[in-house]
Amino acid sequence: MARRTFTRAELESFRDAVVPDLLPTKPGQRLRLLFVGINPGLWTAATSTHFAHPGNRFYPALLRAGVITRPIDPADGMDDAERDVLRERGIGITNVVHRATAKASELSDEELKAGGAELTALVARERPKVVAIAGITAYRAAFGLPKATPGRQPETLDDLWSGAELWVVPNPSGLNAHETVDTLAAAYRAVGEAAGII
Repeated sequence: MARRTFTRAELESFRDAVVPDLLPTKPGQRLRLLFVGINPGLWTAATSTHFAHPGNRFYPALLRAGVITRPIDPADGMDDAERDVLRERGIGITNVVHRATAKASELSDEELKAGGAELTALVARERPKVVAIAGITAYRAAFGLPKATPGRQPETLDDLWSGAELWVVPNPSGLNAHETVDTLAAAYRAVGEAAGII
């Protein structure tokens, strides 16, 4: 079956749309690992599926890392059964900023800071074991930490994050050209192990 395509005009019609968070919803499902994107791209908004652009390496890297155990191709969007593959493993997905743009560079520092506050409240409510923010630049802007480095963040931040371990991992966007599926997988494996998923 041919993959769905969108014209530029169709994609532009999704500018500023919001993609719902993917969080466990059934009894017995517990959020162990919360991945946090910067904000939805237009393809993600059009399909209402996180990290859905065909050039995004998120799901291939999760598979290679062992965080998920079967392939997921979200480019045409996912149905609830496919989303449950993630939920049942304790994986959730949200964004620092919820409005869709063509590029993350379109976001203002004020939006990122406001999104950081909203994310902190979400973590306090959902209490994941690990939070993995995908993108060091957005993390620095959202939380006013200009010297932060990738990887596990200082343990002194755990109390601010309701006891969750906080990690900054590479952004899987195809625009992040210096990362590969292998380097992404290594970072995602580390957070999967910390969350007890692997």
